[in-house]
Amino acid sequence: MVNGIRRKYNALVEDLDERGRRRWAATEAESIGYGGIVAVAQATGMSDRTVRSGIEEIRKGRTVPAGRQRRIGGGRKSLEAEQLNLVQAVENLVEPTERGDPQSPLRWTCKSLTNLERELRAQGYSVGRTKISKILHQLGYSLQGNRKTREGKDHPDRDAQFQ
Repeated sequence: MVNGIRRKYNALVEDLDERGRRRWAATEAESIGYGGIVAVAQATGMSDRTVRSGIEEIRKGRTVPAGRQRRIGGGRKSLEAEQLNLVQAVENLVEPTERGDPQSPLRWTCKSLTNLERELRAQGYSVGRTKISKILHQLGYSLQGNRKTREGKDHPDRDAQFQ
């Protein structure tokens, strides 16, 4: 019985997405009856939990919108949704060191992603460099410094007029 199920599964597997495989396995297990879940799981390499979920979907008439594999709302929430003030915290860290022409839409920061990550973690946020980079691009920042400008501490009052 398991070999027959395996042959059918191998003939269809390339044409089915995750949802299709789950639902096919469920219908196959139900057609077998007692022991069907274990037989299908063994033949396909799927978890028995996956087969049971497929059976539950079919019995309860749960459908998923076209083009989706799972119900809406599933999956991990974005960091911005979990950590409500994350975007504002990034902007607060970058804004004092912002560079660029105030009349131009191009803004950039000289702070590195590593330094921003360190400062955000010190404030209690759990965020990585990749996410910080995406947030900065969302806010319209470019991660570059002007090479022609030589910055430093030439004079103690040098920056006072701009602060």
